Amino acid sequence: TFRIIWKVIIPEAKPALITGAVISTVTILGYSAMSGAVGGGGLGKLAIMYGYNRYQTDIMFITVVLLIVIVQVFQSFGNWATKRSDRRIS
Repeated sequence: TFRIIWKVIIPEAKPALITGAVISTVTILGYSAMSGAVGGGGLGKLAIMYGYNRYQTDIMFITVVLLIVIVQVFQSFGNWATKRSDRRIS
């Protein structure tokens, strides 16, 4: 049974596991950005404290663009890794 797990089940589940990990990472990044509004820190706090409260729109714009770029990089890498690990796609 151990050989079945390592040779069949894990390779078949690998694309779904990678996709789940990417979705979890992007969700955590989104929550950390939102936590800045309530004092949680991170990029959200930077955007709120320096961009919104001090009317420095350039800092707010840069942080939003940085968050979008980080999310896109994670999603692109996740999609690439999922396609590479999927044995059904030739």
